[in-house]
Amino acid sequence: MTQQAIRSRRAAATEQRHQPAASAPSSVPSHTDDAQSPRHPWTTLGLMLLAQFMVILDVSVVNVALPTIGRALDFSSGDYQWAISAYVLFSGGLLLFGGRLADLMDRRGVFLTGLVVFTAASLASGLATSALMLILSRAAQGAGAAMLTPAALSIIMTTYRGRQRGAALAVWGAIGSTGIAAGVLFGGLLTSFLGWQAVFFINVPIGVLVAALTWRVVPAGTTAPASRRRLDAPGAVTLVSGLVLLVYAIEGTHTHGWDSMRTGLLLGASVVLLAVFGMIERKTAAPLVPPHAWKIRSLISASTVMAGVTGVVVGAIFLSSLYLQRVVGLSAVQTGLAFLPLAAVITGTAAVASKLLGRVSSRTMIAFGLVVMGAGALLLASSEGGQSYLADVLPGFLVLGAGVGPMFVAISVAAMSDVPPTESGLASGLMMTGHEVGAALGVAILTAVGGDLTSRAGLIAAYPRAFDGVLMILGALLVVTLIAVPNRTGSDAGHATPHH
Repeated sequence: MTQQAIRSRRAAATEQRHQPAASAPSSVPSHTDDAQSPRHPWTTLGLMLLAQFMVILDVSVVNVALPTIGRALDFSSGDYQWAISAYVLFSGGLLLFGGRLADLMDRRGVFLTGLVVFTAASLASGLATSALMLILSRAAQGAGAAMLTPAALSIIMTTYRGRQRGAALAVWGAIGSTGIAAGVLFGGLLTSFLGWQAVFFINVPIGVLVAALTWRVVPAGTTAPASRRRLDAPGAVTLVSGLVLLVYAIEGTHTHGWDSMRTGLLLGASVVLLAVFGMIERKTAAPLVPPHAWKIRSLISASTVMAGVTGVVVGAIFLSSLYLQRVVGLSAVQTGLAFLPLAAVITGTAAVASKLLGRVSSRTMIAFGLVVMGAGALLLASSEGGQSYLADVLPGFLVLGAGVGPMFVAISVAAMSDVPPTESGLASGLMMTGHEVGAALGVAILTAVGGDLTSRAGLIAAYPRAFDGVLMILGALLVVTLIAVPNRTGSDAGHATPHH
């Protein structure tokens, strides 16, 4: 029998396994399915995780360094937020575009292009001599991440099958949660011992190493025919522009107010641009998100929850970094170490969650995480300007982290459970768009709710107010989870039915 005939017979068998049975199908894959799926070495997963860890790290690694960077580059009040928001806005706004690139072009090529852009922009950020140069470099980092992230997850989805894919997705979700917390720890250590530039320079050798190994280890992917390689650049531009104006409008409310003409005009312009994006998506032959993707309930609902949870986590870390340094009086390295218990709890609970997902549904785990996070936010909101880390901050950190760990693992598995490998780049782009845009909006909204963050007295009043806002956000996300997220176990993630 020829190799082509063997491959055809295997493909037919695979398709037959994915066809629904006449009776209600079981949600748990059989051992036979997993046994017939070829196993691949974990080297590819390790490289993709290392690159993604670097990307996630950069969401929060700058937080602890911000006071030092602000003094060195003479930051204004708004520059502090934009040093964070520029990165996550361009990453989130362009992720859908990057996801389409990963699906239509060579996945390895898109991954390496994004990695090179991200690494070069990291070098430029470390060499910045002004606030504007840093903010522009951070935006370029985000653009690189927008190509890197969906291509990495797409490579994982097309490399692994069966239970290997389920395990890979669980670890991918755990990297998302630990990277955010670890970023604050590394930010404090690097800033204190090597200077604020080191938080950016550290990406350069890692990026070079991952690029070299990826070129050798990961095989080149396939490129779609030229007739299919149509990309919605106007949609990407209007989406990013609308999101930038939205965050800019929210950021300015604590000085101009929600009822000011400036806020109204900016919000109006943002709505118009986002509406234009919607019109372009409906009319273009190659939308960033194909119409059928909006019908994948698991993907849309989990991506929505991802946006809210990430906004809460990144916003909480942002505010806590300022609070610990300006109110509690910790140094940069002490602040980094103060986040170590939070990082440890997130890592530990994420590891436990990864093992439980085969028996506990992702919806149950997400709902549990939201309730626990709410308890942690309540503890932090009741601090009432307390100046003791051990008594007023650490208990809330520990409880908050115990909810965060399971959340990102469960959300990643839930989002990808119904997505076929051929559209994994698009799906990961949509999911991570929620992650990045949520981070930008979370920082902006909690900053606006809290108020003045530039003075010690302002922070003492802003900190509990912001966590009252966190409680409201988590309550809304719990309702969305219970209503919209499908009730499935994590073992379903590796067995999405392909779209033919």
